[in-house]
Amino acid sequence: MNEPIIVNVLIASYLEPEYVEQIRAAAPEVTVWYHPELLGKPRYTADHTARPDRTPEQEAQWRDLLAKADILFDFDFSNREDLPELAPQLKWIQTSSAGIGQFVKRHRYIERTSWIFTTASGVHARPLAEFALMAMLMFAKDYRYLRESQEKQSWQRYSARELSQSTVGIIGLGKIGREVARLAHAFEMTVIGTRRHPERGAPDYIAKLYSMADLDAVLSQTDFLVIATPHTDETDNLISARELALLPKGAVVINIGRGQVIDQAALVAALQSGHLGGAALDVFAVEPLPPGDPLWAMPNVIVSPHSA
Repeated sequence: MNEPIIVNVLIASYLEPEYVEQIRAAAPEVTVWYHPELLGKPRYTADHTARPDRTPEQEAQWRDLLAKADILFDFDFSNREDLPELAPQLKWIQTSSAGIGQFVKRHRYIERTSWIFTTASGVHARPLAEFALMAMLMFAKDYRYLRESQEKQSWQRYSARELSQSTVGIIGLGKIGREVARLAHAFEMTVIGTRRHPERGAPDYIAKLYSMADLDAVLSQTDFLVIATPHTDETDNLISARELALLPKGAVVINIGRGQVIDQAALVAALQSGHLGGAALDVFAVEPLPPGDPLWAMPNVIVSPHSA
């Protein structure tokens, strides 16, 4: 008679207890280890990046679990460099984020292991799309003027514009980009965008689909540029001074992808010159955004701490 196959799943970042129980209920034949006392304490809802403060005894207990784990839920951020050596039985990592390519590349996990990686692609589409729409509305309705008038207790009537008068250009019509497009279409905006494989088509609410080779055509029409593409070798500094200059004067840049997709110095220069009307940034080339960075002090920039 064959011996039963034992599969050990180790949850490596904080996960709400109800979701741990869902995993156990869905796969009762699997052993699920969850020890929140060995993980970082969450600082906010769905915090998967908090670093643990373990005693030597706790670290030894954690490493014993790593040594026997077949599957990790999330990366072990406390042992990033030597994870392949500490987890010799590991076969699969299911991450809690969507964009992991550069992280995996930086730590050379592909060369050092035969692990399978799966991501949470699409899980964050709705909140990221809502952030993008929030930014569009804030700039279209000139929230900066309202805030400043309120602080001065000044009552001066003004006129804002409607989103329906604008074109949104989306770089990266994946799950996140398509959700941005769907919400923008509901505001009767003209939606255009790029896709790595345009032959796969796009939903009807996208007015025109372009390949990445036709990015210039997208930029020249775009009032709100939404960057929703991952950081890869192909997208590194994809938007530089040249591309920003192609945007119409007063355009707004919204980055919900990765900071390295934009040449940040060029972005700052385009904002300072007045060519761009503003920016809403959830990601940056260096995170946290360093103190003293000019983006902090720009009144026409929304700085979000990678929390959209």
